[in-house]
Amino acid sequence: MHTPGQRLQGRRILITGAASGIGRATALLFAAEGAALALLDRDAQALREIAEQTGAQACEADVTDEASVVEAVARGAAAMGGIDGVVNAAGVMLRGSVLEVGVAEWRRVLEINLTGGYTVVRCCLPWLQKAREATIVNLGSGQALLPNAPDRTAYSASKGGVLNLTRALAAELAPAIRANTVCPGLVDTPMADGVRANVGNYALKRLAQPEEIARAILFLTSSESSYVTGAALAVDGGRSFH
Repeated sequence: MHTPGQRLQGRRILITGAASGIGRATALLFAAEGAALALLDRDAQALREIAEQTGAQACEADVTDEASVVEAVARGAAAMGGIDGVVNAAGVMLRGSVLEVGVAEWRRVLEINLTGGYTVVRCCLPWLQKAREATIVNLGSGQALLPNAPDRTAYSASKGGVLNLTRALAAELAPAIRANTVCPGLVDTPMADGVRANVGNYALKRLAQPEEIARAILFLTSSESSYVTGAALAVDGGRSFH
């Protein structure tokens, strides 16, 4: 076990969606815990700012563009001397029913939330497989754990896919690589705009702060979760049971 400030000492971790929200909070926390970082995002200016704050390698990339991901992952691996951890935090929210969400919008949500994470993991695997211990943490959602999700059809489908993709990766890549999912509820980021008041079904009656989700990601990335793989960790203020 490592003490606070050393949980990720010597680790080399790539984080997507790192320029804002949960990804940004994770980058700040991981840097404080001693990790070397490669940060991916398509927002070049915000990415440069968080990279400067954390001493990380900034790798501008769009997770829906495989060639962009291949180049960014190679750049990050070269800067860090390898990759032994991945955090897929890039994602978008789309509200709307089946009749309201067109096929093009549906495809865009799945491309970012599901296929993007798959592409990143696939590109990182040659480095992950060389590592002594390696981890993958994908950002799912509490929506993937709920019995229904009205007006979130595309988003819920994408996050349900993330949950089962992670389970498949855990089975396929064990024992050398652990893969887990963090399933947040409402988080105080721009993605919660328009639904911030919808906390009545949450046992804790509030939104989460991005840092609270980042701490769960830290647990699943660190050696403190060494016997955990294929898990879906609900960090949703009790929404999935309340």
